[in-house]
Amino acid sequence: MGKVDFDPAKVAIESAEPFGYRNRIQLHFDRGRIGYREMNSRQLVPVDLCPIASPKINEVVAALTRLVRDPRWPRFVHSLEIFTDERQVQWNVLESDQPVAKRFFEWLAEEVAGTVTGPLEYPVNQYRFRVSGDSFFQVNRFLLPRLAEIAIGEASGESAWDLYAGVGLFSVPISRRFSKVTAVESGRAASDLRHNARVEVVPEQTEVFLAKAAAAPDLVLADPPRAGLGKTVTARLIELLPHRLVIVACDPATLARDLAALQPAYEIEGISLVDLFPQTFHLETVVRLRTRDAR
Repeated sequence: MGKVDFDPAKVAIESAEPFGYRNRIQLHFDRGRIGYREMNSRQLVPVDLCPIASPKINEVVAALTRLVRDPRWPRFVHSLEIFTDERQVQWNVLESDQPVAKRFFEWLAEEVAGTVTGPLEYPVNQYRFRVSGDSFFQVNRFLLPRLAEIAIGEASGESAWDLYAGVGLFSVPISRRFSKVTAVESGRAASDLRHNARVEVVPEQTEVFLAKAAAAPDLVLADPPRAGLGKTVTARLIELLPHRLVIVACDPATLARDLAALQPAYEIEGISLVDLFPQTFHLETVVRLRTRDAR
């Protein structure tokens, strides 16, 4: 992995069902057709079944294939996002030439069982997470229950930070193992985070939070966007030097860059390659690190 030293024997691979795993998709509409767009293009590829989408989503696709040909379908709606836990269905309008009337969603509710208005309550293990339409949530319904277990492991202690916390997928289970947990989230998911996790929520960018932090906790878990941690965050983490650091990364290139920056102060305890996106080249990587003097 770039210029990072690690023992290949410490790498684990986590996978699950390769099909029917996605709990969220984006569908596009054009002249009575429904489908996906070609990569790097607005060209529509019609679909009537998606092998990687969950059964409930394919039920929705079948319904929309019929509804989009109905005269009542609003032709100004060009793109919808569908999110489901296999019981409830959340609809999010992504592209529309004008506001969509409430009657449209009432119609969808009549045609698709389980339709909800507003946030969806998504169950993961013994927890339930409120997820609003504009909040990020992982898409692999099979590996969601395992992801937090992989990242947190048996870690416990007095204090922990969850950076880029989202709706609290990690904050909630961490709060069962640590006395004081601080979750940092600057995006719109912060309201869901407050609802889901009984922890201290800081609605700031991670860089701002770290710049003001006086001392490090026992554990820092960071789940950054594709851009990774970056120079400012990695440099500040080395200054604060928490004994345990976990990075959940969706881009191997930015992860390798961040690990190289952290390497003077940290060594890798273990790496898990999590196949969250079967049938694609994308992987989620969970890296557990400890300070070089930690034993």
